[in-house]
Amino acid sequence: MPIQIPDNLPAFETLERENIYVIPDSRAVHQDIRALKIAILNLMPDKIVTETQLLRLLSNTPLHVDIDLLQTSHISKNTSQEHMLKFYKTFDEVRENRYDGLIITGAPVEKLEYRDVDYWDELCEVFEWSNTNVYSTIHICWGAQAGLFYHYGVPKYPLEQKLSGVFLHKTLDAGHPLLRGFGDTFFCPHSRHTEIRREDVEKVEELEILSVSDEAGIHLVSDLSQRQIFIFGHCEYDRDTLAKEYFRDMSKGLQPRKPKHYFPYGDVNAVPRFNWCCSANLLYSNWLNHCVYQKTPFDLAELESID
Repeated sequence: MPIQIPDNLPAFETLERENIYVIPDSRAVHQDIRALKIAILNLMPDKIVTETQLLRLLSNTPLHVDIDLLQTSHISKNTSQEHMLKFYKTFDEVRENRYDGLIITGAPVEKLEYRDVDYWDELCEVFEWSNTNVYSTIHICWGAQAGLFYHYGVPKYPLEQKLSGVFLHKTLDAGHPLLRGFGDTFFCPHSRHTEIRREDVEKVEELEILSVSDEAGIHLVSDLSQRQIFIFGHCEYDRDTLAKEYFRDMSKGLQPRKPKHYFPYGDVNAVPRFNWCCSANLLYSNWLNHCVYQKTPFDLAELESID
């Protein structure tokens, strides 16, 4: 089954070249089916790259997925306004809508206090709205930190140095719907300046820690209903994303550390390892199938709020 996106979204050609079944809006309107409605609030700087990464993961199931791309009022410096106006909706345009799922991405604002982020009030509106208008929400990296703070008061802490690399993780609940098909261990990239501490999450009775890394800390957290999910790594990243971040920071004179366990033999000129794509696809497939499709009401008007 296809993933439904606008006809001329830049990701369309990329996904088609990868033999991913995408269907344009112009064709989908003639099909009498109930697609899963998924919204993506894209807070990352390069919107087109992040769109493609997430759409690739959402396409890897037999489910028909209909996507809405959302933006805040923050003006992107790395993506043209033409692209934003053509493909993105504002929150005001969708606040009356209901969705099977929502993804809130990370953002390069970790060093700021939450209330100093220029779209913090808007994001809080989205968090609150998701309790009543979305069945299941995935929060990624800074989006996960912000979501845990808003919903549960869990604080974040600055790291002495940026955490960057691909780290080994352990599954803590192999029977959980999000981890079905996972082995004992898997890899995932991390790229952040702050952290959430395990002991703070463990104090919240409504939350369950599902996977951790000895080096990178907690990775996957869910509420007990699987309607609020928090991912602290970037399993959506491409093979070269960490490399691009590293060389970008080098060019700025920031003297970053090389991403750990990423460049073979530590050689920054070598092709980076790409050992997380299978677990990334499985995680998002599990979310769509077990946490969304199997549980969300057919008529989204019957959606119940999160207590």
